[in-house]
Amino acid sequence: MSCMRFVLLVLLTLDFQSLRAAEHPVPESPLWLTYPGGEGPGQGKHIVLIAADQEYRSEYALPMLASILAKHHGFHCTVLFSLNDNNEVDPTKKIRWEDKTVTHNIPGLEHLAKADLVVLFSRLISLPENQLEHIYKYLDSGKPIIGIRTANHGFLGFNYKKDGKKVDFGEDVLGGSFRNHHGRWQADSTRGLIVEKNKEHPVLRGVSDIWGLTDVYRTFKEGGSLPANCTPLVDGQPLKGRKPDDEVNSNLIALPVAWIKTWTGNAGKTARVFHTTMGSAEDYRNAGLRRLTVNAAYWCLEMEEKIDPRSKVDIVGQYQPLSSGFDYAKLKVVPRKPGFYK
Repeated sequence: MSCMRFVLLVLLTLDFQSLRAAEHPVPESPLWLTYPGGEGPGQGKHIVLIAADQEYRSEYALPMLASILAKHHGFHCTVLFSLNDNNEVDPTKKIRWEDKTVTHNIPGLEHLAKADLVVLFSRLISLPENQLEHIYKYLDSGKPIIGIRTANHGFLGFNYKKDGKKVDFGEDVLGGSFRNHHGRWQADSTRGLIVEKNKEHPVLRGVSDIWGLTDVYRTFKEGGSLPANCTPLVDGQPLKGRKPDDEVNSNLIALPVAWIKTWTGNAGKTARVFHTTMGSAEDYRNAGLRRLTVNAAYWCLEMEEKIDPRSKVDIVGQYQPLSSGFDYAKLKVVPRKPGFYK
């Protein structure tokens, strides 16, 4: 082969690879949102984000995170939602504790097969078995997981088994399930404190000034600690109020609100896991929490050498999430089509 032909072949191959990296792996649909990746280290990687809670406005938070990851970091992103019978994002839909006939619906879960990372923000949802199968397969894939806030009690009727034993998604996969509010629900806020002994961890690179309106979750018994296979990164100190400079609640110790671990499914493949129990849509107004989560995406994908403490985590466009809570009429929470959130 002549030198000229060889160079031409190399250039054509590079152009083809660039084209493939530029193509979003999921088709556009009125049932979900797609965000093609721009320039950045994440080019060619695909992140699927699942918004399916009823309290903390994940339907606002995850599209916002997807736009940051796509525009500033180059990742292709897809946001899936829990939809009602009218194909609307519907946080007002009941759970099976309230209505035993309820089944939730997340169209597009088959695209987990094309995901390099899943970000889950669900709460007590009950999915049909054919949709759960896509999640079970992902848990066996060895690909990483980020869980946000209520993801540690994200499912009802979750029947994944490992070695014949039923797996608790919160305890076993994420490293802890919601046990109680450590403080006053919707009265305290949380100051994030970097865990000193782990301050050099890549996920914490450039992270500072973490604060959020949500209260601290307790994920283990009093007197206990995170499981030994978890590495704590951020502790949450309850404050006596809903402002960043409110007084520390000295009656309540700081508890872990962000950590990392690994998970190994039935296929014997090990995945990286990051979990934060902060993360309401209002919490994510905080740049420190946004950077923590973006950094976690890089780490989960084994791209920690590309974590830049000065990278952009600015919100893309307008971000006006509704407040957390269940008083849907007062909060003006109504079912809306997925496109509303883009």
